[in-house]
Order: sequence, then C-alpha cells, then structure tokens
Amino acid sequence: MVSLNERTRQSWLPLFVLGVGMSMIIIDATIVNVAVPAIMADLSLSATDVEWVNSIYSLTFAALLVPLSRTGDARGRRRMFASGLVVFLVASMLAAMAGSGALLIGARVLQGVGASMVVPMTLAIINSLYVGPRRTIAFAVWGSIIGGMAALGPLLGGWLVTDHGWRWAFWVNLPIGLLVLLGALKVPESKDPEARGWDVPGMLLSVVGTSALVFGLIEGQRYGWFAPSEGHTISPIPFAFALAALALTVFTLVERARARAGRPVILHLSLLAIPSFRYGCLTAMIVTVGEFGMILVLPLFLQSAMAFTAFEAGLVIASLALGTFLAGGVVPKLRLTPRLIVRLGLALEAVGAIAVGLSVSPSVGYWTLVPWLVLYGFGVGFASAQLPNLTLAQVPPQQSGVASGLQSAIRQLGAAIGIAVLGSILVTGLGSAMADRLPADPALGKAVRDSAGAAVAMIKDPAKHAAAVAAAADATRRVTVFTGIALLGGVGVTLLLPDTGVGRREEE
Repeated sequence: MVSLNERTRQSWLPLFVLGVGMSMIIIDATIVNVAVPAIMADLSLSATDVEWVNSIYSLTFAALLVPLSRTGDARGRRRMFASGLVVFLVASMLAAMAGSGALLIGARVLQGVGASMVVPMTLAIINSLYVGPRRTIAFAVWGSIIGGMAALGPLLGGWLVTDHGWRWAFWVNLPIGLLVLLGALKVPESKDPEARGWDVPGMLLSVVGTSALVFGLIEGQRYGWFAPSEGHTISPIPFAFALAALALTVFTLVERARARAGRPVILHLSLLAIPSFRYGCLTAMIVTVGEFGMILVLPLFLQSAMAFTAFEAGLVIASLALGTFLAGGVVPKLRLTPRLIVRLGLALEAVGAIAVGLSVSPSVGYWTLVPWLVLYGFGVGFASAQLPNLTLAQVPPQQSGVASGLQSAIRQLGAAIGIAVLGSILVTGLGSAMADRLPADPALGKAVRDSAGAAVAMIKDPAKHAAAVAAAADATRRVTVFTGIALLGGVGVTLLLPDTGVGRREEE
C-alpha cells in the first residue's frame, strides 16, 4: 500500500529533471557524430584525431561508471548528479571554444567524466524514489528518453551543424544544463548509509581493466585484431585484451578479499548473485549489441550511398524516435508484467530490424523504411523502459548507484562489442560485394571498404557508382538482419529473467 506521504514524495518533477539531464547527454553524443566532417574541415584534423574525438569519450565514460557510481552511493546521488552536470557543462564550453584537435580531445575526456557521473545517477535515483504503479511509469519515461533521444540526435545535429556550425553541438548544452541544475534542487537526496572509506585498489583495477577492454573492442578494426593491419607494424589490441583480462581478474579477487575482511569495496560482487540483476544485465548487453546496428549503418548508407543530406537522413531515423515516444505512453496502460513487456519489445525490435534489412535496396526511398523504423522504435520503447526496472527490482536500495553504474557499464560494453562486430560485418560485406561487382577495380573496392562506405559518394563514374551503391545496400542489409538475429537472442535470454512482480498495481 502506498501512503499519502509516499505519493507526495514520488512527485513527477524529479523524473522530469532527470530525464532532461539524461537527454542532454544522449543528444550530445549523437550530435558530435554528425558534426565530425565539419570539425575535420575547421580544425584541420587528421583521421586519427577524429577517431579519438569519439573514442576517448567512450573510453572515459565506460571506465569511470562503476567507481563514480559507488562514490554517488556514498556521498549522495543528487550531489553526484549535480556535480556531473557542472563538469559536463564546463567541458562542453571548452569543446565549443577549442581551437585545435588536442584541446577538443581534452574537452571530450572531461565530458566523459561528467557523463559517467550523470547517467548512472539518473537510474539510481529513479530506482530509489518511485515504487508501485509509478515505478512502471517512471521507467517507461526513462526508456523512451533513452531510445528516442538517440534517434533524434542526428536530426538536431544535422540542423545545428548545417545552419549554425559545429560549435553549437556543444554550446546547446549550456542553457539546457543550467536549467537542469536549477531543477536538481527539487530532487530528493539519497545515499547508502553503510558506505564508508575508499577502495583505491578496486578503483584503479576497474578503470584499467574496463579501459583496456573497451579500447580493444573499439580500435580492433583499425589496428588489427591479432596481426597488425596495413600501415601498422604492431597491433596493440592483443596486449589491450591481455591487460583487461589480467586487471579484471585481479579486480574480482581483490573485491572478494576486501568484502570478506569487511573492508570498503566499490563493487559488491553479490549483486551478480541476484537472478534479475544478472540476467537483466546479460539481456541489456545483447540488446545493446543489436540496437547499435541501426544507428551505426543506416545514416551512413542514406548519406553516402543514397545522397541524402544529414538532415534528410536524420528525418528518416527520427521515425524510430516517434515509435519510442508512442510506446512510452502505452507501457503504463498495459496489464502485462514487466518481463512480458521486455520480451514483446525485443520481438518487435527484431521484426523491425529484419524488415528494414530486407527493405534496403539501391532504390530505397523515404517511406519504405519509415513504417519499419516506427515498429522498431516501438519495441525500443517497450524493452528499454522495463528492462532497467526488472534488472534493479531486487537490488537493495542502498546499492542502487553502483548497480546502476554496473548496468550502464555493461551496456557500454555491449555498445563497444556492437561497434566491433557490426563494424566488421559492414566492412567485410562491403569488401566482398565490391569484389563481386567490380573485380577489375580492386583499388576502388578497397577505398569503399576502408571508408566503411563513405567513399561511395565520391565516385563519379555512373556505372561504378551504381555498383558501389548496390554493394553498400548489400552490406547494410547484412548488418541490419544480423541486428534482428541478435535481438532474437535477447528474447531468448529474457526466458531466464525471474518474475519480480515490480510495477503491478497495489491495493490502495
């Protein structure tokens, strides 16, 4: 039974504040992807510089999620959320004023620090604040924001970069962030009263292990997974994976020993003994691998092969956001358990992804993909909304922060795996399709393959251009169909999720 005081405490204002703060982080990441060509031209960046503009943010973000989440549990989750906003806004201002690649990369490091403070705290605060029917609604809103804003980012980015310049990809964060900071005053504080002391070895080992693992996954295609790729005398990837395995193994042993001795730890490994958390995280990782497919390949195909502008491609992808936001309104009205909602959502995503893949062709138009992207977005709204709800349902409230951080880190790991696996499928598909269609021009095939399809737009010969567009369509089809298959795997994992009973209507 939810008391009157409890209902008062569960005001919707904190959810709005947390949602807008989360939206700013997500939109910023997608806007930067759209802004890359303009940044390259203005700052005269090399290809390596550009890769690090994105990679260093992902590395920093993933590496600091767990230690900073535990710090939020101990020092206060609202305080950590607000502090992260300040860091992110300062970093955004520095990025907007950057006059060189080095300064921009440094600002992106700082943005990664701020994001790793903000993102897990939003989920931790929601998990500790809302109960009963409002919990289902809160997670529905949170899930819609996650999926919808990731799809709207390219559209907003295309408009900002085209009409106002790439620096507005960062300036836009300032007014939004300042309003969120003001609203954070209305977010209740929560913390783990049992958290004490510092786990310095655990922090260092988790940062080293996670950084090395994510670096290996993100940069494997560039340097070579085992043998060095062309242009490199040695590949650091095997060493990165070895370092990750060593650091994370020692981290596990250290955390167990410290827990047995009653000393502070940054990660209670007992969390992984909770079935809903363990299988929820596994599902989230698989889902993130699959969901990354759409955002990775469709904008590239539409712009490079089909000659859509960044804004036109953003409009097509925005139909995914439409489905996600619609689902956010439907979820609270469904008389289904969260487990069934997640399963239904993943099934809809899988159908939508496979249908998009089968619809991709050298003559694909706007409206061919839109219905399937709306269906896919509907599935994202279902699954992304209730999966965190299920995952955190049995986690002790005082450990909400570190559990949210670990779940976010696992999702980030899934995104890195998605980049590695889906990127490899795309590049391999482009190479084989170009070899089949233009066997007499291996140099052109290599250029298309190495650019992940971006070079298609530069081909002047009509016959060769048509062949390259067809090759890009083949490769894109492979990635999107694989995305659907991965999401079906996620449906299978949901069979292991226990029915926690969260979100059911309680008797008044």
